[in-house]
Amino acid sequence: MPKINVYLPDDLADAVRETGLPVSPICQRALEQAVRRITTIRQAVLSDIDPAWPAERLPSFTARLIAALNLAASRAREAGAASVTTGDLLHGLLTEGNNLGLQILSAMDVAPESLTAPSTSETPAAPGGLRFSAAAAVALELSVGEAIGFGHNYVGCEHLLIGLAAEPDGAAGDLLRSRAVDGKAARRTVAAAVAGYAHLRATTADPAATPPALLNALRAELAPLVQRIERLEGRMN
Repeated sequence: MPKINVYLPDDLADAVRETGLPVSPICQRALEQAVRRITTIRQAVLSDIDPAWPAERLPSFTARLIAALNLAASRAREAGAASVTTGDLLHGLLTEGNNLGLQILSAMDVAPESLTAPSTSETPAAPGGLRFSAAAAVALELSVGEAIGFGHNYVGCEHLLIGLAAEPDGAAGDLLRSRAVDGKAARRTVAAAVAGYAHLRATTADPAATPPALLNALRAELAPLVQRIERLEGRMN
């Protein structure tokens, strides 16, 4: 059986040894699930897009992300485009209007309403009917990878924002990076948002009804988190 090395931080490695966890079966199970999710998105983005497509093919996508994808596809159809581009995906995220991706942009001092999703054409990932462009397909795959990296069992608009910001060739990524929203910065802010939301849930009866409170909690969590990540990255370099 082939061997793959898994590297852990010192404190986690010590904790694993102390608890006597069966590392190999746990890693195999986690990797099997991750491979299954990545394989699913790779197959899905090469298929023709219809309104029922996201919910049927991508059950781990949140309702808001599915709505954003449908809005993206509608924009491409109305324009008579050959593919759903990264610009269309950004349009869907912005137009959906009430998702964590928009909160992330606001926390990064980018007003969502100040962004105009680009309408630049992009080459389809595969021939056929209306399909995702090659760049949009990569952005969606990156989104799923980000969700896996966070240990989330869902894929949401916040993951799509990271995927768009990290994808190197699409027009949406160019626009986001011109506003200082790159993949690394967006990832840090999402991590802070998750921490801020957890804090808000512990202190507020109805956190979903108080987006300003979430934004404030997010900003409060972000500064020390960024410092910690930068220290960890410095050790790795």
